Amino acid sequence: MSIFERYLTVWVFLCIVAGIALGHVWPGVFQIIGAAEIASINLAVALLVWFMLIPMLLKIDFAALGQVGRHWRGIGVTLFINWAVKPFSMAALAWFFIAWLFRPYLPGEQINSYIAGLIILAAAPCTAMVFVWSNLTKGEPHFTLSQVALNDVIMVVAFAPIVGLLLGLSAITVPWGTLVLSVILYIVIPVILAQVLRWRALARGGEAALARLLQVLSPLSLVALLTTLVLLFGFQGEQIIAQPMIIAMLAVPILIQVYLNAGLAYGLNRLVGEQHCVAGPSALIGASNFFELAVAAAISLFGFNSGAALATVVGVLVEVPVMLTVVWIVNGSRGWYERDNPRASPDVPAVSQAPTSTRS
Repeated sequence: MSIFERYLTVWVFLCIVAGIALGHVWPGVFQIIGAAEIASINLAVALLVWFMLIPMLLKIDFAALGQVGRHWRGIGVTLFINWAVKPFSMAALAWFFIAWLFRPYLPGEQINSYIAGLIILAAAPCTAMVFVWSNLTKGEPHFTLSQVALNDVIMVVAFAPIVGLLLGLSAITVPWGTLVLSVILYIVIPVILAQVLRWRALARGGEAALARLLQVLSPLSLVALLTTLVLLFGFQGEQIIAQPMIIAMLAVPILIQVYLNAGLAYGLNRLVGEQHCVAGPSALIGASNFFELAVAAAISLFGFNSGAALATVVGVLVEVPVMLTVVWIVNGSRGWYERDNPRASPDVPAVSQAPTSTRS
């Protein structure tokens, strides 16, 4: 691991601070960048996501995706956490903290809106950023891609009913344009571009050419991640500065939910004997949220200045630093995970992947 990667948490913190400060000092610049949207998706952020994902997707050999069924236990655990646990656990946490414990300290007219925003946030599993977290845990890339694709398919049919059920609404307007375009921008296009680059590199010089290409492009992933943070926090800097105590209270159920679901997914994978390279991304997929869709849905349902929109913005605020701590826990506990767990041993054959993978 390079020095840059080793101190990634420090760079993330500095970028968050820089984004908030720049958004406060030059709000007009960020408003111009933020206005470049299609279906509530910011084009600058989408471009940066490509730079984040393409170097990691280059490592994936699609011919090996057929073997991902070996990790059916990990897929089952992640689906269970994402769709049977996370939205409902967040609803319970939101009602406990926002509707009861913190109620005296929050504006009464926004209580239900805050709860709605937290539920919307938890109902959409993360897509693009998961590839970053999986890469940092040396996760099995084919499992990660397959799991994300499966979640995207389920999200198209399950997002609205789950949110509608938990909000007590008879009908909910889902921003379908945002949902479909998000999948295209954050998954389909980067996958196609990465596979074209991979095919051309292999055709020109085999695995050696692919390794050289990865060496050049890999640093772009982290640079793009940090630049994305500056933009996201620049967009929301004014709200963060204006309402720090409310944001702190909204962050409590989000933090608990992340660690609860990550720990449950990680433990269940160990219980069923799944390999660590699958348990890591499974825990991270189970814990993280598709905050781009959540923000768009909250704004379309409750308005830009609503408590629901603010609650989803808090999800953006805590997502990266908290997920980095989950990455640290997953990496640091690998010895414990594989101890006295024969089926999870690295000696068990795993899904084949390109020799250039960073998996250890």
